[in-house]
Amino acid sequence: MPSQLSLVPPPATRRPAPPALVVVAHGSRDPRALSTVSALLDRVRALRPDVPVHLGHIELNAPLLPDTLAALGDREAVLVPLLLSRGYHVKQDIPEMAAASRARTHLAAPLGPHPLLVDALQARLTEAGWGGTPRRTSAVVLAAAGSRDPDAKTDTARTAHLLAARLGVPVIPAYASAATPTVQTAVRTLLARGRRHIALASYFTAPGRFATECAQAAPWIAAAPLGTHPAMARLLLHRYDEALTAATAVPALASA
Repeated sequence: MPSQLSLVPPPATRRPAPPALVVVAHGSRDPRALSTVSALLDRVRALRPDVPVHLGHIELNAPLLPDTLAALGDREAVLVPLLLSRGYHVKQDIPEMAAASRARTHLAAPLGPHPLLVDALQARLTEAGWGGTPRRTSAVVLAAAGSRDPDAKTDTARTAHLLAARLGVPVIPAYASAATPTVQTAVRTLLARGRRHIALASYFTAPGRFATECAQAAPWIAAAPLGTHPAMARLLLHRYDEALTAATAVPALASA
């Protein structure tokens, strides 16, 4: 007769918890920004319940990124900027805060440019009433926050190019501050080209002062910010996975 012990399954081996995903938001005095980001993180958790998801702000809102990292101790974490392009925050602020913490951090790329952002931009435009007008008279202004860093402008221009290819109409990037052209200048340029139906695509992650001011300058329809669109949650996880893949590839190359 077989031993009863042989019928008892071996104890399950516990998988180590995956690295934490720390979404790094800029922060805003507009309360709608924090509520939007919190809802977006809930979408991320629903997609990947196994991944611990945390929030850290660069400024203006709690929790600040250094506090979030301090709470993680020496755990492994991937910092994914909830930012749409390269710039000072991505190149300086976030790496410096990460370096000052005990956490074992990996830094992911900013969200843009990426086709998933174009999915979200197109959906927000459609929600605002885009479509039904002739392409020869239609155009889009892609309104972004703006930065003095030339790489940020390059990234935004790339997104405008991807959106133009998707919609089949001209798309001009414009900026709320620190860069040119302004939304008003971009609108005048398109009007001079005979484009009468000019929509504004809001290249902001959440509502705030800049997004509101840009929308008010729209001559026709203005789309909502990217917010909690499902593509945003998928993109955050894509950047998380991308950073982890890069981190595991480095030791393999070093030992080759």
